[in-house]
Amino acid sequence: MVKYLCHNFSDENQARYSKSIGMYIADGKDMKIRHILYTIFPFLLFCLVTCKQEKVPEPYRPTHAHDAYLHSLDQAGLAETALGGNWIEASKEALNAPITISTPFEEVFYVDPAEAFAVGYRFDVIRGQRIEVDVDVQGLQTGQLFIDLYRVRGISSDEWVRVASAGTQENRLEFEPRQDNQYVLRLQSELLRGGQCRVTIKNVAALEFPVAGYDSRAIGSGFGAPRDGGRRRHHGVDVFARRHTPVVAACRAYVVYVGDDLTGGRVIWLKDSKRSLHIYYAHLQKQDVKRHTWVEPGQVIGTVGNTGNARTTPPHLHFGTYEIGYGPIDPVDYITQPEGELSPLTADLEALGHWMRGQGSSLHVNISYDSHSERVASLGLHSPIKVLAAAGNRYRVLLPDNRSGYIFADSVESLNETLEHQVISFSHAIKEAPREDAATVESIGTGEEFSVLAKFEEFWFVKTQQGNRGWLQIPTALSTEM
Repeated sequence: MVKYLCHNFSDENQARYSKSIGMYIADGKDMKIRHILYTIFPFLLFCLVTCKQEKVPEPYRPTHAHDAYLHSLDQAGLAETALGGNWIEASKEALNAPITISTPFEEVFYVDPAEAFAVGYRFDVIRGQRIEVDVDVQGLQTGQLFIDLYRVRGISSDEWVRVASAGTQENRLEFEPRQDNQYVLRLQSELLRGGQCRVTIKNVAALEFPVAGYDSRAIGSGFGAPRDGGRRRHHGVDVFARRHTPVVAACRAYVVYVGDDLTGGRVIWLKDSKRSLHIYYAHLQKQDVKRHTWVEPGQVIGTVGNTGNARTTPPHLHFGTYEIGYGPIDPVDYITQPEGELSPLTADLEALGHWMRGQGSSLHVNISYDSHSERVASLGLHSPIKVLAAAGNRYRVLLPDNRSGYIFADSVESLNETLEHQVISFSHAIKEAPREDAATVESIGTGEEFSVLAKFEEFWFVKTQQGNRGWLQIPTALSTEM
């Protein structure tokens, strides 16, 4: 009975039930019933007070692949380890300090399996465009690359909204924003997975251009232009083309209306439920679609003409978009392909993941791919850098002090050739990073020879007789004596 009560009484029902019992006792006239109630009431009250409603925890349901992987790390106890902690921090850093790019953009990057990898790209997108992200994964050792897109909102990345994620084992993502905004794309691999990946990020027009064989250069009259002496505005764009040129469906849509009117002449109305748009085609010479049917992108639905109030103008298509519940909006961004082309990749991909050195008297490092962007550092001759990625004719590099940026690929050279040979005059530790607190790779004793490969401030990047590479701190007073 106790179990039954605990399962079937919420806190609210317990209070209501106790109150009803008390009222019945106060008003009851049947002595036998009253006696029974007084007898069992303490027991009922004990059950209701001491028993808590059984609460079964909701099973965990990940919202996306990255979230599921993070949960698996936590369940396995790996989130508290150094490697797991580094993965979580890399995930946050990719959002908090993304690389600013202009689309279209393509980059090939190397994932080191010994390190926690994540990278973020920040870019602008306007309403009417579609974001397309493609990732070509090569040799990621069957691991997954998590692809997540965030809309920037507020100052902190904690306020950002994840708007899209690629599915498990999917390497493509598409998203259409409903407003102009900045977005951050985060790519992150699983732990202990390495390889080479190529990411391509494009903004494209969300709709097909409505006149076959033409593009936005054929638009002769834009949205909002005055009509009838300024008494009304042009709620669309006019695409001028030869009479009988095929007119096509701009997207998958439902045919709402096919008919004639005095202003538009022969017209077609489509409903695009995906984008909450009504799409209007006017001045058609011919209509090749039926009402209450579906059309696919690029399907011919009519031909260009000058019917309706366009009888005195050259043949053209009036193309309008109306947001459902709002009204007419400018369709030009929906059908105009953004300017810009991908820069051809000319940087040598063999350098990915390797340490290189500057071969000029000064090595300029910029914060983004744009050579006119903020300068991160200017390094001296033979400064070491690690190549993380390649884009166009540039490398994205990591400096010994953990700063990163872009340099021209032809400004660096490999470390195959030794700069000079030195003999150590005192025992010293070779470090894995140019820091005093870094882990020791090897200890070399007095009189041992080593090769100098690159130089950064008071550290030299060296190669020992055992073949190990690392960093040797050179005291200023001794750096010229060795």
